[in-house]
Amino acid sequence: MSQNHYQVLGVAPTAAAADIKRAYRQLVVRFHPDKHGGDVRYEDQFKAVAVAYGVLGDAGKRATYDHQLAQATRRAQDTQRQQQYRPASQHVYGVPMPPPTPLRTRPPAGAHERHYQRIPQQRVRFNARDWLLTLLFIAGIVLAALAVKVTMDRVSASSNYEEGLRAYARGDFSAAYTFMDETLHFRPDYAFALQRRGELELLVRHDSRAARADFQAALRQPLPRRVAATILYRLGRCETALGRPAAAELRYTNALQLDTTLSAAYLARGKARLLDLRQPALALADLDQGIAQRRRSQTPTPWHYLQVRGVALTSLGDYAAARAMYFQVLQANPRDGRTHFLLGRLAAQTRDSAAACEFYRRAVALGYEYARPAQEGCQ
Repeated sequence: MSQNHYQVLGVAPTAAAADIKRAYRQLVVRFHPDKHGGDVRYEDQFKAVAVAYGVLGDAGKRATYDHQLAQATRRAQDTQRQQQYRPASQHVYGVPMPPPTPLRTRPPAGAHERHYQRIPQQRVRFNARDWLLTLLFIAGIVLAALAVKVTMDRVSASSNYEEGLRAYARGDFSAAYTFMDETLHFRPDYAFALQRRGELELLVRHDSRAARADFQAALRQPLPRRVAATILYRLGRCETALGRPAAAELRYTNALQLDTTLSAAYLARGKARLLDLRQPALALADLDQGIAQRRRSQTPTPWHYLQVRGVALTSLGDYAAARAMYFQVLQANPRDGRTHFLLGRLAAQTRDSAAACEFYRRAVALGYEYARPAQEGCQ
């Protein structure tokens, strides 16, 4: 049986054009007559390879050839099928074939040979081992489902937390709160998500009670000392906003026990001790410690803490230092009416009524209405 073009090139009918071209180049080199001394056999093979590539190398000719090849294959299959199922009177190559031999079968069985046996039904009974295996199988399925759920919840929580951090960093606090809320839906004990949601509730949404609940839940989880100190500081801010100065002082103290470099806790405790607990000496010590730490780390101190330090100095009778502190505040924020009012009160305490009235007037002009009764008393 002669070979078709695919068999000549040694490739499959489904081969790509690049594979056909590669096979053609290899066979041309192999069967070239010059390499075999003009042998006729190699020359015929060389020609066959060239003819095969001339057909298969052209996309249009190849499609036509594939169609012809499929028809030839189909005709060969039909011929073979007809020979297998030819009738008894068919002639093959002009020679009549003998009739088929009849099948020899026995007659059907009589009634006396037939026997029907009834199969008794057996009741399936579970023993202790079967029950144990069944229970173990069910427990395995339940544990596997729980493991998958826990894994998926952790993956979802981590993904939402990362998205929330990115939103937090770019200032999109509404989206950040939503992502942190979703994180805690999948993982309610995620301490860092509780911390971030509490900060958003405290600083953005101004919901001190909800923030306190989140901070307290976060502190029940194992945390690094610095992180726990920061959360305790935030918790003290919540207690201050809720009107619980003693609880706030305790939280600030606990934060400083964990991290003595937390200057914000010193400043906040000093403010609470001065304004809420009436402890100016302790307050001044805390404020000095916090301001000193910020200077060492080259971090600017918020001007209102300098103002609180001036109030502490005034309470302790150090009027000159208090006046210098107030003027330092005015350098940072010259249009703060409250600082002018405090300077007026300081001048009144030193019996400088003219300076006191001038400072009261400036405070009212800058919009600090609490200074108006004092200004009216000067008139």
